[in-house]
Amino acid sequence: YTSLNNKKCKYNFIVWFQLLEKNIVSFMKSELKKMQKVLSPDYPEGSAGQKEDEEVLDGEEEEQMRSSGEAFLKITLNLLRRMKQEELADCLQSMCQHELKSNLKKKFQCVFEGIPKAGNPTLLNQIYTELYITEGGTAEVNEEHEVRQIETASRKPHRPETPIGQEDLFKASSGGEEPIRTVMTKGVAGVGKTVLTQKFTLDWAEDKANQDIQFTFPFTFRELNVLKEKKFSLVELVHHFFTETKEAAICRFEEFPVVFIFDGLDECRLPLDFHNNEVLTDVTESTSVDVLLTNLFRGNLLPSARLWITTRPAAANQIPPDCVGLVTEVRGFTDPQKEAYFRKRFRDEEQASRIISHIKTSRSLHIMCHIPVFCWITATVLEDVLKTTEGGELPKTLTEMYIHFLVVQSKVKKVKFDGGAETDQHWSPETRKMTESLGKLAFDQLQKGNLIFYESDLTECGIDIRAASVYSGVFTQIFREERGLYQDQVFCFVHLSVQEFLAALHVHLTFSKSGVNLLAEEQTTSLWSKVFRYKPEPIYLYQSAVDKASQSRNGHLDLFLRFLLGLSLETNQTILRGLLRQTGSSSLTNQRTAQYIKRMISENHSPEKSINLFHCLNELNDDHPSIPPHYQVEGRDLNVIELSTYRGQQQLLPPRRVLR
Repeated sequence: YTSLNNKKCKYNFIVWFQLLEKNIVSFMKSELKKMQKVLSPDYPEGSAGQKEDEEVLDGEEEEQMRSSGEAFLKITLNLLRRMKQEELADCLQSMCQHELKSNLKKKFQCVFEGIPKAGNPTLLNQIYTELYITEGGTAEVNEEHEVRQIETASRKPHRPETPIGQEDLFKASSGGEEPIRTVMTKGVAGVGKTVLTQKFTLDWAEDKANQDIQFTFPFTFRELNVLKEKKFSLVELVHHFFTETKEAAICRFEEFPVVFIFDGLDECRLPLDFHNNEVLTDVTESTSVDVLLTNLFRGNLLPSARLWITTRPAAANQIPPDCVGLVTEVRGFTDPQKEAYFRKRFRDEEQASRIISHIKTSRSLHIMCHIPVFCWITATVLEDVLKTTEGGELPKTLTEMYIHFLVVQSKVKKVKFDGGAETDQHWSPETRKMTESLGKLAFDQLQKGNLIFYESDLTECGIDIRAASVYSGVFTQIFREERGLYQDQVFCFVHLSVQEFLAALHVHLTFSKSGVNLLAEEQTTSLWSKVFRYKPEPIYLYQSAVDKASQSRNGHLDLFLRFLLGLSLETNQTILRGLLRQTGSSSLTNQRTAQYIKRMISENHSPEKSINLFHCLNELNDDHPSIPPHYQVEGRDLNVIELSTYRGQQQLLPPRRVLR
């Protein structure tokens, strides 16, 4: 009986091993076919019948097969090297990298400025202008309005700084012997951080730089926000966004030099709770995306990986300082880089020189042109103005520039989408409704400090998601719609300054139509105004705006205030005829507003607030301000204001000029 059992067991053993051998051979053939297909694009596809017979696996089985595939790849590489087939082994090992590079090249080789032109994409390498990036600084938060930060930097005496190229970010000297793991790059909105990450990725994909890196994985927080409620392991997250790694069954990224790019920390809507999140060290363990990121940033996950995080200054403190090895800052364009941009944009030498010369005469415009997006807005406007008003005056103030920008977009809508002529009246009822809706969205979200909006944000403002898609299709240069991996819609204005301009326009329109001051504590019209059709004087709107902006600690309403005051000028309202009705704001109102601002300057102890108020006077075209005693004035030219000392404040030496 025992002997019979032994024979039976031996027979079963042989049968099971035959089945196992059959399965192993089948698996090996399948994996070898995958490798042959990658190594040789001409390798014939399997028949339709074979594809139908492919087994559908559940999540756990799929993970086991991926792990087996990775193990088989290692065995295959080892055998090829033992067979002295080094070249084939190297080729096989880099096949996933080739696929990833190919797909990243397709994704990042083209960029669009404004409205994408079908069949006429702009190559990133053709239009890319080097940005001024400096090494050093801290990851401390800076809550000041970003235009104020640019203006403050423009007044500071030049200090020795270490410029750094985007290709050398991880090679920079951080003052220590340890290699740099995490680089944080700060920069104001629109300064070019996203394009910088795209250029870094494209240069790697095109074998131009950083070839010591095996894999570059660019993520955006906009895409990661959508996964807030989902669970992934780090390996699954990479496989989810970069399917090439999944197909190659790569699950152990610690074996390769890897760079993770996380663009737009300021747009992150994940908690990033570094203090209370669980510690995670296993790259195959599933958890929330929030926990994954905090552990990756801490170095608990993939300590050998290199990380690059970009952010606006106000959000820099979301990552603890001890998690950041090097802080860099994108300063935007230097003066020579500004000129280079406009000479690339305008091939006509005379036209380019006139535009550059014009920008230099206005300090406000010249400072703003540190921001690449503002250079594009300026180029868009001046191109149209030069074409339509032969020999006419070019916009000098920020408000004029943004009014013309809005007019250009309304023209595009009329001609491109409605089939009208450029000479037609471009403020149709539909365009007016679009502009008013976007203005309300801009104002409501500015109050909350949001630069990107999801469906819930639009619903709160009474904008239907379908209408928002139409707006983004028509007013692409003002309002953008983006879609992540899950096709979730994300909306934003092309730049913070555009949002601030439209917010000011909304406040202006609301007041001119109903007399409601959205900046006042009480926003309802009084019984008297309803019964007697009494309309509050515009001066109260402007005074409340000046007060509210002055009360802001970080200057987040500085630019909004400039735009609102600029919209009070009849000359600017005339340009927007068809959209705006006259507010009744007269030159007397503007004079009273200017006097109110001058009184605020005389009482103000903050250099930054005072300087913004001087910019407000420029927007009001107040050419002869009464300068307080503690400001020095050169001769009789009252457009040049020397700011030498402030009561109780630090001295600004040498004195700097604030020009119109």
